[in-house]
Amino acid sequence: MTEKDFLPGAYQKMPENGKVTWKAPSNIALVKYWGKRPVQIPANPSISFTLDACASTTSVTFEKKEKNDGFSFDLLFEGKPKADFKPKIQTFLERIEMYVPFLKEYYLTIETSNSFPHSSGIASSASGMAALSLCLMDIEKQLNPSLDEDLFNAKASYLARLGSGSACRSIKGNLVQWGAHKNIPKSSDLYGVEYPFEVDAVFQSYCDTILLVHKGQKQVSSTVGHQLMHGHPYAENRFQQAFSNLDKLKPILASGDLKGFITLVESEALTLHAMMMTSMPYFMLMKPDTLEIINKIWQYREATKTPVCFTLDAGANVHLLYPSKEKEKVKGFIQDELAEHCENGQYIYDQVGSGAIKINR
Repeated sequence: MTEKDFLPGAYQKMPENGKVTWKAPSNIALVKYWGKRPVQIPANPSISFTLDACASTTSVTFEKKEKNDGFSFDLLFEGKPKADFKPKIQTFLERIEMYVPFLKEYYLTIETSNSFPHSSGIASSASGMAALSLCLMDIEKQLNPSLDEDLFNAKASYLARLGSGSACRSIKGNLVQWGAHKNIPKSSDLYGVEYPFEVDAVFQSYCDTILLVHKGQKQVSSTVGHQLMHGHPYAENRFQQAFSNLDKLKPILASGDLKGFITLVESEALTLHAMMMTSMPYFMLMKPDTLEIINKIWQYREATKTPVCFTLDAGANVHLLYPSKEKEKVKGFIQDELAEHCENGQYIYDQVGSGAIKINR
């Protein structure tokens, strides 16, 4: 699909008011997206596990206005007005206006909440923008009932990307790829696609325990971090590495090769942080407890031969990945060895999920 496919035709009816609610999951990238071109086009392709428990639930109440005089909306986060979120939503609406022109005809009340701490490296912008985009597409579906499911999902992913790049991977599927790659059919820079190749059963029920090393605001936003890839001395090599790693991942996922998976995923995580540490200005989002956890994971894996590994987003928290059959054993490891490195001993048990769902209320 191209951008032209997402331009709407004539609307068949315009309801006076209504309310829609969607729940969209966060995701954790295995091959990382870091660096972008205007507007929200990735500098390299990426792939992620869709999560399940870590999610945003967003409702949009819409009511017809007397005149079309610009965007009008209120925003509530966790039940309270959130003025500092409004500029980002305003920018998002301006970006997507030509694709959802009906928005200016309604007064919107956007209510959103997360099942996890905001701005702590669990991709809250991804789940939040995905849920909001699905709500907007749900409204468009009411205006144009003939909209088919494939176009609905692709356009929701396209819109979500314009709010937060990785949000396009939080719409559908348990393993989602984003970014044009000649060896991945139907892959696109414009939206995420369900991974089209064989995936062994072990990866379809994988567990992800998020170790909350630091729950506060990140030192450097992802937006700033992406910008620092412009002119980065190692950027081009990194982008080519991502293309190569996606190719390497194909036989790993197909065969259930846990050793190969561990090597590739941990290398990607450390490469992401290496790019941050070698940008100008340079910065480090890992905390001392992040490193303690990583070292304990390596020691535990060596001592017990349990196939646990870590990955990181652009923050201090650690995602501990492992097959579901190892869950009980790994729980003991987390409680005995890793919880002490988490802020207030907190962590979140999660697993691979299947994508966003509509909430009927």
